[in-house]
Amino acid sequence: MKNIPALLIICLLFLGCSKAESIVPRVPVNVKIVKTDPRYTALNAPGGYVYISGAGVAGIIIYRQTDNSYVAYDRCSSYQPEKLCAISVDDTGFTATDPCSGSKFSLSDGGPVKAPATKYLRSYIVNTTQFEIFVSN
Repeated sequence: MKNIPALLIICLLFLGCSKAESIVPRVPVNVKIVKTDPRYTALNAPGGYVYISGAGVAGIIIYRQTDNSYVAYDRCSSYQPEKLCAISVDDTGFTATDPCSGSKFSLSDGGPVKAPATKYLRSYIVNTTQFEIFVSN
């Protein structure tokens, strides 16, 4: 009888420790692009975006917002990131879609706008000068 409360506590601890939902891994990011480079002319106008390969987990999207600021997100979907599904910007230019699950994300804040995703995209810090854009974490 003395062991029953201890056994119940142990059982509750094991039941309460379910596996946490996975998120996009943290990897070092340090990207510098020159605004005048012809490959990045899409960033000259609000709503413009570019893909940067070889950075982040599945590449990076840099997006120019309507207030002329920039945001950067990892292209790796936050829904089942172990699949390394790279999101792509939709024709509207306001959302990006995970081709594996159909999840959609807002490019203004990286938030999920269509299920099954429930977590934001991994975002990175963006600093700009007159001629360059720096993306880091």
